[in-house]
Amino acid sequence: MRDPKILEAVKQSLALLTERAPGRAIEVRIPPYAAVQCGDGPTHTRGTPPNVIEMNAETWLALASGERSWADAMSAGLISASGVRADLTELLPLEVKR
Repeated sequence: MRDPKILEAVKQSLALLTERAPGRAIEVRIPPYAAVQCGDGPTHTRGTPPNVIEMNAETWLALASGERSWADAMSAGLISASGVRADLTELLPLEVKR
C-alpha cells in the first residue's frame, strides 16, 4: 500500500526533476509510487528505455533533499542504474523539503 504523504513527496520531487532536466532519455522509477522520463538525449517511446534508474522512495527522497549523495547511494547498492545516461549526480539535490 502506498503512503499518501510519501506519494505526494515523490510526485513533487519527480516533477522538479523533469523541470530541471526535460526530455525522455532516462526513465526514473520509484516503485510503487511513480515513474518519469527526463533528460536530454535520444527520445524513447516503446518498451524498456536504454537508460533506467530505479530505487525505493526513501532513497529517492534522501537524494532529492540532499541527505544522501548519488555516489553514496550507488556504493550502498540502493540504486539500480543501467545505460550511459543513468546518472543523476549533476541534477541532485533538488532542494526539496521532506
